[in-house]
Amino acid sequence: MRRDLHAHPELGFDEHRTSEIVAGFLGENGIEVHRGLAGTGVVGVIQGAQPGASIGLRADMDCLPMFEANDFAHRSIHPGLMHGCGHDGHTVMLMAAARYLAQTRRFSGKAVVIFQPAEEGGGGARVMIEQGLFKQFPVDSVYALHNNPDYPAGVIAVQPGPVEAAADSFEIVVTGHGGHAAIPHAAIDPVLAASHIIVALQSIISRNLHPLESGVVTVASLQTSQLTANNVIPAHVKMIGTARSFTSANRDLLEKRIGEIAHGVATAFGAAVTYDYQRGYPATVNHPEQALFAAGVAKSLVGEANVRCNEPLTMGAEDFSYMLQERPGAYIYLGQGGSTSEGVGHCQLHNDRYDFNDSIIPLGAGLLASLVEQGLPLR
Repeated sequence: MRRDLHAHPELGFDEHRTSEIVAGFLGENGIEVHRGLAGTGVVGVIQGAQPGASIGLRADMDCLPMFEANDFAHRSIHPGLMHGCGHDGHTVMLMAAARYLAQTRRFSGKAVVIFQPAEEGGGGARVMIEQGLFKQFPVDSVYALHNNPDYPAGVIAVQPGPVEAAADSFEIVVTGHGGHAAIPHAAIDPVLAASHIIVALQSIISRNLHPLESGVVTVASLQTSQLTANNVIPAHVKMIGTARSFTSANRDLLEKRIGEIAHGVATAFGAAVTYDYQRGYPATVNHPEQALFAAGVAKSLVGEANVRCNEPLTMGAEDFSYMLQERPGAYIYLGQGGSTSEGVGHCQLHNDRYDFNDSIIPLGAGLLASLVEQGLPLR
């Protein structure tokens, strides 16, 4: 089933085939199925053997808009679409956990399994919440797993506090006065101004953030109004980039300082600037009690030596952060190991040769199920 999903990837809010498979599987296993949140979202409700509290478990279903370079039999059949982040694996791990919980029901209260669309930039978690996810299906805590190729298979990492960054985007347009490249004194060169802005932006992290705090400001693309002529000073330059941070205060600081530097430097060169800053996913911040509980569950499965609770933060972003803003919970990393399902060498996430390692499906499913059984024990 995992390889079938890999071969049939679907973009955010377009996971119709995946949604049908998930809903059908849950229904076949006697699980109460609800559909329609965020369009393709699926929610399953599993009642335990006794009344009690409730725990939510979330998996993401969407793929990436990228071409796959693998040549194995289950490679994507849709050019330009690929499960390059392992959401196919996340989906089947939660399906397996749901089937087990429905078969055994050795817990009290309810397990709510959440199959979410559009994690890769679409904010599917936010949309599900806005459309009433936790009002229709209230949970006392919520958890999610994500595979991590940097950890060996069998290793689990979870810790309190921030684990992934807020991801924002910015656009700066520098407008000068175009002219002949051989007569620069008669023009206002926006390329020169933009170059100095890019260099100056690198001072924000090193000179405005506390030395023990982390952040990123990256200009990722630069485009001028003249792309082919080598003897023309263009009229304007557009740059786009990303800003990453872990705290609300630092997020505010990055937004403010990027704009101030862009305007100040452009003014010094006689140019003008328009600046737009768009906030994306917030930082993913684990709640202490739930993170420590998840670590304890992980240790009961793989032993203390294989559970990591003090790992470096990552500048990646994750829309499970919206769920953690609404309910206490934790985001957990599951080691993917140094090889994929076909024994291919190590590949990072979003690499065109990435593939989910099928051998970790039982552990991932077991961890998700154990979060429910240990979090909602029978009395």
